[in-house]
Amino acid sequence: MNRRLPIASVALLATLAIAGSPGRAATGVSPAHGFVPRQVVLKLTGDGRADTFALERNADVTAVVAALRENPRVEYAAPNYIATASVTPPVAEPEVPNDPGPITGAPGPPGGWVSKQWNFLPWHGEPGPLLPLSPGGIDAVGAWENLAAAGRPGAQGVTVAVLDTGIAYRTLSPRFLRSPDFASGQFVKGYDFVDDDALPLDENGHGTHVAGTIAEKTNNGIGLTGLAFRAKLMPVRVLDQFGRGRADDIAKGIRFAVAHGANVINMSFNFGCGRQVPGVDEALRQAYQRGVVAVASVGNVGSEACVSPPSTGPHAIGVGGSTQGGCIGNYSLAGKDVDVLAPGGGAPAIGCPSVSADAIYQVTLKDRVTDEFGEPSSYVGTSMAAAHVSGVAAMVLASGVIDRKAKKKGKVGAVTKRLRQTARDLGLPPTRQGAGLIDAAAATSLGP
Repeated sequence: MNRRLPIASVALLATLAIAGSPGRAATGVSPAHGFVPRQVVLKLTGDGRADTFALERNADVTAVVAALRENPRVEYAAPNYIATASVTPPVAEPEVPNDPGPITGAPGPPGGWVSKQWNFLPWHGEPGPLLPLSPGGIDAVGAWENLAAAGRPGAQGVTVAVLDTGIAYRTLSPRFLRSPDFASGQFVKGYDFVDDDALPLDENGHGTHVAGTIAEKTNNGIGLTGLAFRAKLMPVRVLDQFGRGRADDIAKGIRFAVAHGANVINMSFNFGCGRQVPGVDEALRQAYQRGVVAVASVGNVGSEACVSPPSTGPHAIGVGGSTQGGCIGNYSLAGKDVDVLAPGGGAPAIGCPSVSADAIYQVTLKDRVTDEFGEPSSYVGTSMAAAHVSGVAAMVLASGVIDRKAKKKGKVGAVTKRLRQTARDLGLPPTRQGAGLIDAAAATSLGP
């Protein structure tokens, strides 16, 4: 909806010309500042929500924001910052699903996923011929057994919203094909806030990869496995084909997920270091008040300079990345907002006793080609780590370990507490590891 800022009584802004809300052009980025040129996100006191306003071509966004913040009628004002993707079964399922691993070339053996998905394997106990131990694993297998025993296999009944570049969730002409390791019935209605339509299809691959970690189909004899494989996925596109997304679209995406019944929201992207993104924070508070668990990557060294929003936002679970060898990744940022670690793959930080550095594998697009799929080895980072926590959060909600009668806000706190209490201490400072590396089996266990 187009609006005009009431500036007639604001002397400081008398020289500004404010246009209506901008059209849906491709995302532009101010290279020096990381925000959309000539746009301001503004909320006036008493308004229900913020709106985005366009400025004159020669307007200084930072100066306009500073002036607006001096006006007592303004609740908050901020540039329209850009976020970027953070990446450099009622019957018990078999102990080892039959997913063969590769989806192209010669078919792999039943259970071949084990050779690639070190991140889902047990990290302690007795190794077997089909289930080796993995120092960096989170024991998804144990969690699957727990959920099957609870009658909610694969987090059945839980919905996870994936705010990202979209998902290859349906076929649309020969150009867009659904990923072969997703089923059409596992998706609920989503939305594309980049192109402003009801088809949040992936043009990048990042979102499909993240969604695969959360809920790729398991025990279907195709490809790899997902964590909460019977959960519903809600595709919400807030990042464009280059993995960039506007703050106002992201806030809308969070509100959409909350309004349409998501139980968990995954956000594998970050704004710049130290950014204040009030519209996104406001949407996260609404999610918390409605009992929706919000999970976010903390950011990667080289892409961000510090732990960054939305992981620093209200009640978001901030996730750092760990490696195949059970070490912290050399890309994982440190700070007080790191809550837990989860597998992000890649090289370990200096001092780690293990040099194991494999990536995180899921079925996704090959090089942004929307009708070709594979299992690329290029996905490493806290984006991947956040997806693991979202999948395990869905499993915790389904497992029965959280009181289903808990009030909405209490449920969010209980899930966060459960993930932290059952995490595996890697012996690092809390600013590096938070509470430690998540343990899916422990987090979903009704036992002591």
